Amino acid sequence: MLTVQEIQKFIDNDNTSDKKRKAKIGHHYYEAEHDIRNYKIYYVDAKGALVEDKNRSNIKISHPFFSEIVDQTVQYLLSGKDSIITVKNPDDTALQEALDAYFGDDFRAELISVAADCCIGGFAYMYCFKGSDFKTRFTYADALGVVEVRETDTDDNTAYVIYYYTDFIDKGKSKIIRIQVWDEKETWYYVQPKDGKIELDKDAKINPRPHIVYSKDDEDDKFGGAFGFIPFFRLDNNRKQTSHLKPIKALIDDYDIMSCGLSNNLQDITEGLYVVKGFQGDDMEELIRNIKVKKHVGIDPDGDVDIRTINIPYEARKIKLELDEKNIYRFGMAFNAAQVGDGNITNIVIKSRYALLDLKCDKLEIRLKQFLKKLIAVALAEINETLHSSYAMKDISIEFKRQIMTNAIDNEQIEKFKAETQQIKLNSILNSAAKLDDETVLQSICDLFDLDYDEIKGKVPKATDFNLASEALAVGGKEEAVIDKSEVEDAVGKSLNGAQTSSLINIILQYKSGSLSLEQAINVIAISVGISRAKAKELLAVGGDAVE
Repeated sequence: MLTVQEIQKFIDNDNTSDKKRKAKIGHHYYEAEHDIRNYKIYYVDAKGALVEDKNRSNIKISHPFFSEIVDQTVQYLLSGKDSIITVKNPDDTALQEALDAYFGDDFRAELISVAADCCIGGFAYMYCFKGSDFKTRFTYADALGVVEVRETDTDDNTAYVIYYYTDFIDKGKSKIIRIQVWDEKETWYYVQPKDGKIELDKDAKINPRPHIVYSKDDEDDKFGGAFGFIPFFRLDNNRKQTSHLKPIKALIDDYDIMSCGLSNNLQDITEGLYVVKGFQGDDMEELIRNIKVKKHVGIDPDGDVDIRTINIPYEARKIKLELDEKNIYRFGMAFNAAQVGDGNITNIVIKSRYALLDLKCDKLEIRLKQFLKKLIAVALAEINETLHSSYAMKDISIEFKRQIMTNAIDNEQIEKFKAETQQIKLNSILNSAAKLDDETVLQSICDLFDLDYDEIKGKVPKATDFNLASEALAVGGKEEAVIDKSEVEDAVGKSLNGAQTSSLINIILQYKSGSLSLEQAINVIAISVGISRAKAKELLAVGGDAVE
């Protein structure tokens, strides 16, 4: 096991590492704590010394682009409402129910935190533990508090994971650091008071504690078990574990400076520039203070005070801000919701604006799948033990179904086009019926409307002549009768698409004009819509007298 001195050394080295330093910067920017907060303005005084200017305005506003980009990436990647982890065989409900118990809504909430941490700091962690139902649960671990210790860095040649976090005691009055040291079998618990030494946690009932603690019925004795591995899993954003902030940090800083500089200009210029002649004094700082605070200044009888204004470079700053914003979203590979188009917002335009975000999510999705496979392997081992089965990773599917906003008008036009296409196909089949046998025609109609051919074939009388039906349909459209779509749907008892509605109305008109016999009309309607012959006969009465 690690000594207290070794634990302190590993924690100190981790805190000062370049990897954690950059990760902390990512977390600062995600929380809108930008470098602009430390921005200072200086001037050179009469003696040539650099002095901080505390009289000029120094507005410090952080613009949280990074927060938006991270949340956008995570929510878009996990936007699908369906389960991410499913079985390849949809009939295997037992395995799917078992997987849902491990990777349900609670797991999804933890996964969102892990994915966000990965984007913010470049890496993230999740660890597992046994729940009260003796099933393994997976939960988020703060990456800034996780220290991986390699076998080669310890005297006992054993790998460890140190997990530390801040806790409050004495009703929130005192702050301490709780430290856990994990190996493949057990966990040691330590505490470190503020600016104190690390010591074993005396409040821990079992210390060291096995990974799994359980008791048998009617027995007070505790028994322990182990996972056989250190139950911490790491998700890396990339091979170098760098944050999504790296390519855009300088742009965000420049945007902050440009925006705050404009605010400072507006704040300072409201009072103009004071040209003072005959000043009674020898301290310029006193002069500036008198003007800003007391709003007056003493001058000689021949002196004067002239207030002059200057033009703020507003247009130049505005163009620079727009350019920075554009580049932040471009190099941050994100969707700019504020982007103004030409008013022609089609589905193609929307998808093109999501192109960069899709590319970024594609890369993260690959690593996330690798990460999830490690968790699934743990869950499958328990499932196989419980169900006495032999499920493997090949039986599991990991799929991220992202949702994207669409243009409703485009969607309606697409549906209309599909309906018209289906109607043309039906007309083509019936128009070709004279050259085809009835079985081929029936098979084609069933394929078009996704009907079971064997089931429909048994319901169609052998005397049905599709050739007559096709001829009657070919001369359609000459009647002046008008049939409302709602009447047809009410008679059928379900909603219809455009192709079905147009075809049914056409057939009804042909029947009423005498071009189709009753038997022919009933058979064509029953096949096309998938309804009973009795319902088809009732449908033929729409817009007229009852059918005898």
